[in-house]
Amino acid sequence: MCRLTRLRPVKTVFFLLLITLLLSVQACTTYEILNTAAISESNFKQHAQTKQDKHLTVTAAILTSQEAIDVFGLPIKLVGMQAIWIEVENRDKHPYWLLYPALDPDYFSPDEVAYAFRGAMSDENLNTTMQQLRKLSFNNPVHPGEKKSGFVFVNLDEDSKQVEIELLGHQKLTTFSFFFSVHSLNYLSLFDIENSHHEEKLEVDEKMLKQALEQLPCCTTSEDGKKQGDPLNLVLIGNAEGLFKAFVRRGWHPAEKNYLESARRTIYSFLLGSHYRYSPVSPLYAFGRKQDVALQKARGTIHQRQHLRLWLTPYLYQGKGVWIGQVSRDIGVRFTRQSAFLVTHKIDPDIDEARNELIQEMLFSRGLQKIGYVRGIPASTPESPAYNLTGDPYFNDGLRAVLQLSARPVQLTDVRFFNWIYSTRPGARHLSDSYNNEKQ
Repeated sequence: MCRLTRLRPVKTVFFLLLITLLLSVQACTTYEILNTAAISESNFKQHAQTKQDKHLTVTAAILTSQEAIDVFGLPIKLVGMQAIWIEVENRDKHPYWLLYPALDPDYFSPDEVAYAFRGAMSDENLNTTMQQLRKLSFNNPVHPGEKKSGFVFVNLDEDSKQVEIELLGHQKLTTFSFFFSVHSLNYLSLFDIENSHHEEKLEVDEKMLKQALEQLPCCTTSEDGKKQGDPLNLVLIGNAEGLFKAFVRRGWHPAEKNYLESARRTIYSFLLGSHYRYSPVSPLYAFGRKQDVALQKARGTIHQRQHLRLWLTPYLYQGKGVWIGQVSRDIGVRFTRQSAFLVTHKIDPDIDEARNELIQEMLFSRGLQKIGYVRGIPASTPESPAYNLTGDPYFNDGLRAVLQLSARPVQLTDVRFFNWIYSTRPGARHLSDSYNNEKQ
């Protein structure tokens, strides 16, 4: 017999409907956990990645939602969880401990995973599931000469995931970094855009780059190009791999296209005040087309996030693509008649803050190689702001940041500046006319 636990009071009827749907899927299901022999034959090992050094060999794989059901008998995706399989071979003479918080500071224990499905289990079945998940989990330490494997349960990522495996040994810490592209969402990735633009690019040197960037459009526009929107306050230089790694390290995710499922999830997050990592962004236009890629970093709720729209330009610098973008911070949601959905995000009017915050994000991602600033946006002030397409005011110092990113880690002390005058004044605030007109 199945039993359903009593639900606590919730904020909205929609939450009750969602829980009902989840339980209807789970209810009265008999969960059967595979044994170790069956796991060794599972498909997830076919897309595993392996890295090694002198003393350690580490293999990792992220299970798809179906593979998780095949292995654990549990639809862990429905409760926002994901399983990482890790195998460690220790050829050292000292033991090593896997540091779980490096994989996810908010990782889940085996019992926590089982307990998430308590509403569809008897007490006996729940206890059995807990015991079996404990056996399948990765257990420390890995002794000298031992090869050990198991699962760690982390928060669900549906696009791309960086997996940092840190192993603590005798007076040393060894780190192995893996990148996995899950790509189960409805969106175009940086790699998709890079591969789809086949037009001939113009290679520019540093001086030509500055001139070209200052001549690019100042702002986004409406679809017909007649109205100006948010300013294009950021330039990124790098291939898709370099950009991808730098953003994934700092918890940025792609925004889904506007379609029925994403709309449902957006409304659900809006009503409950939860966060939705992949919430769509409205289209803005540059070069006669809407953004090529939209990225965002979710915060506490869907009302608060940082978001970035990018367009690939016709330029190359040192063989790498040049992308122009618009970054701003959402600080709330408001009603408006200027949106087809009657609601829109309220942006932080100090858009320089979002731009400068992103610079620091890229510094701490160890992906920033070179930085500079160029003109290209009409400066505005809090007393005399500009306005975007939905009527939000904003002010800025008139500069767009230029960040050259690298796929290889860069130490903070190795970051360099472009040989431009504004690079000596990063983050200058609301420049005077005399400074804006200063000779280069």
